Amino acid sequence: MSGAAKRKVPAREVALDVLTRVEQEGAYSNLLLNQSLQKLQLERTEAGFATELVYGTIQRLNTIDYFLSSFVSKGLAKLQPWVRNLLRLSFYQIYYLDRIPPHAAVNEAVNIAKRKGHQGISGMVNGVLRNVLRNKESLSIPESLDRVARIALSYSHPEWMVERWIRQYGEEAAIAMCASNNEAPHVSVRVNRVKTDRDSMLEAMTSAGMDARPSELSPAGIVVDSGGNMALTDWYKDGLFSVQDESSMLVAEALNPEAGMEVLDCCAAPGGKTAHIAELMNDKGHVLANDVHPHKQKLIAEQAFRLKLGSIETRVSDALSLAKQLKPASFERILLDAPCSGLGVIRRKPDLKWAKKPEEVEQIAALQSKLLDEVQSLLRPGGILVYSTCTTEPEENVRMAEAFLDRHPDFTWADEESASPAWLDICEKTGESANLIQILPHQFHSDGFFIARFMKRKS
Repeated sequence: MSGAAKRKVPAREVALDVLTRVEQEGAYSNLLLNQSLQKLQLERTEAGFATELVYGTIQRLNTIDYFLSSFVSKGLAKLQPWVRNLLRLSFYQIYYLDRIPPHAAVNEAVNIAKRKGHQGISGMVNGVLRNVLRNKESLSIPESLDRVARIALSYSHPEWMVERWIRQYGEEAAIAMCASNNEAPHVSVRVNRVKTDRDSMLEAMTSAGMDARPSELSPAGIVVDSGGNMALTDWYKDGLFSVQDESSMLVAEALNPEAGMEVLDCCAAPGGKTAHIAELMNDKGHVLANDVHPHKQKLIAEQAFRLKLGSIETRVSDALSLAKQLKPASFERILLDAPCSGLGVIRRKPDLKWAKKPEEVEQIAALQSKLLDEVQSLLRPGGILVYSTCTTEPEENVRMAEAFLDRHPDFTWADEESASPAWLDICEKTGESANLIQILPHQFHSDGFFIARFMKRKS
């Protein structure tokens, strides 16, 4: 019986496997981690520890490598990927996690090295990590480095990104953005107003012992500071809310859809904003949710079914060809939540900062421009077009919006009269105008997001 029983895989080994596959296969850490946790059915505390090790190690990658490199005589690059990642996640525990006894981190790493490798590897791992322990207090970023390199290593971001943010927003904001990206994201949910209201949902959560509060940003949002995985609750299954970042909840509010309207969501997957639009319309009217990927159509349909929203119709198509397939001027509201560099969501997807290259910003901006030009003809005169991204890049955001208006004189900034009271309240809170909002990650502890509102002239 005992020989046939499967060995329980500890959190550190799960994390090591994920980190190694992320490095070797270019896989997304969040998807790979979720698959591993579901497959192995780790206990909640072990699953939480594995999650922290994966995200924390990726988050602090360049700083970890900077310090580790002085302890590995032949250099980190020459090590086998699993050995390199074992040292990384062990260094992360020793240097960044106060609650983990350092000797436990070392001993566990040596045990893993023995199981996966040979005596020479386990001896090297033991030597490197004990050396780290002895010198831990003296490890610091040299003051002699130039400011970009120092910020990049202190806050674990690529130098090109730090340099860019300093140029765009100033040094103080750049540091705040980097620091904010290293904090754990908080959980927020958007109440389905077709089924309930925020006060009732808040009352139910607090009665169940959850630490929940109304969102500072979104009128439909609740921030849950402790409550576990909200997608596993009966409330979620019954369609009372969706899990969504607060910044993302603002997009549908910017659109100000009304009951009975024809609305197009051009790049709709996974369907969070689509569902919010339908909820704001009280599920009366028609929301056409388009996405280019057939497998993502299923995600949108599943959201609509769970939330019991009958006004949503899904469609699979490249948004660049929508104007050839749909009748001109057939929608009163259009949302283009465009593909973007995603630099506003690094807190949630730390591998993004190491995977992205500066030239990708230019490439994606060219696509965004084409998408705007393509879908604008589908809007009725007097209608509202909202363009949004989850990035902080002016080239994809404010400059993109201004260039669109320059190319299309039949469009103007949407005025305050076309905005809902909820949207004007959001503008007041963020200190932004009624037609354009840029939220940076450190301002509200939410995702970095950009939202622009355009109106098609009536004549």
